[in-house]
Amino acid sequence: MNAAAPPRGIITVLNTPFAADDAIDVYGLARNVENAVEAGVAGFLAPAMASEVDKLTGDEREMMVRTVLDAAAGRVPVFGGASAATQAERVRWTKAMLRLGCDGVLVSVPFEDEAQYERDVREIAGCEPPMLMIQDWDARGYGVPVAAVSRLFNEIGCFRSLKIEVVPAGVKYSEILRATGGRLHVAGGWAVMQMIEALDRGVHAFMPTGMHRIYTRIYALYASGRRTEARSLFEQVLPVLAFSNQHLDISIHFFKRLLHAQGVYATARVREPILPFDAVHEQVAAELVGRVMAIEGDL
Repeated sequence: MNAAAPPRGIITVLNTPFAADDAIDVYGLARNVENAVEAGVAGFLAPAMASEVDKLTGDEREMMVRTVLDAAAGRVPVFGGASAATQAERVRWTKAMLRLGCDGVLVSVPFEDEAQYERDVREIAGCEPPMLMIQDWDARGYGVPVAAVSRLFNEIGCFRSLKIEVVPAGVKYSEILRATGGRLHVAGGWAVMQMIEALDRGVHAFMPTGMHRIYTRIYALYASGRRTEARSLFEQVLPVLAFSNQHLDISIHFFKRLLHAQGVYATARVREPILPFDAVHEQVAAELVGRVMAIEGDL
């Protein structure tokens, strides 16, 4: 894998499947990886927030990554999620992901000020990941200053990608691409609801959960110049995104139900603490699962 060329397309963020006894269902996880590769995804990220990573033990976290690496079998790159509550843990998990054989790592580094941020990013880069993807995460604001990102990109060889999840994401996509001459790989995460806008702005990759065949088809249609068809297919799943993107916990509940209905995961189990999923949620989710499966059947 060329470290200077992170994957373009759909980089799937994997939900963690749990068996009836609450252990990780490695067979279901491997099935999900295989189905996603067959659908044409460009890579994987595991574990991450959508994986309920904070509810996994250290051993489970490593087991998940090993399972994904084994199932992907080198066909697409795997980014190991190394985000954690402290810098020491982030460094430790970066080293662990590389020891397991990941093609790259994704790390969310909290921003307090530019000196702290640069120091922490450089320490992680010192672990020498082939590809370092920084998660620019800010649920209430604009995240890391564009000038700081641009400077670090120019000075740190392994920093090849930025996953932007800020408010609003669209303008920052354009500002980062402009500031780096389009050389920094930009990925969209939670703002997948603005997927067509992001493609219009030149975003290179998207990191959603589930719906592998639909997302890869949207991306392929757009990349081949068929924007109207890409937009039409995207608009068919907007009700799904409007429901699932209310909150990360609702997304986890929904996509596990979808994967269970598709026969990929043996259960739709989630781990506490998590927002409740009540009877109305269940009704709406069942309707939307049916919508997704009907759309996939037409592809």
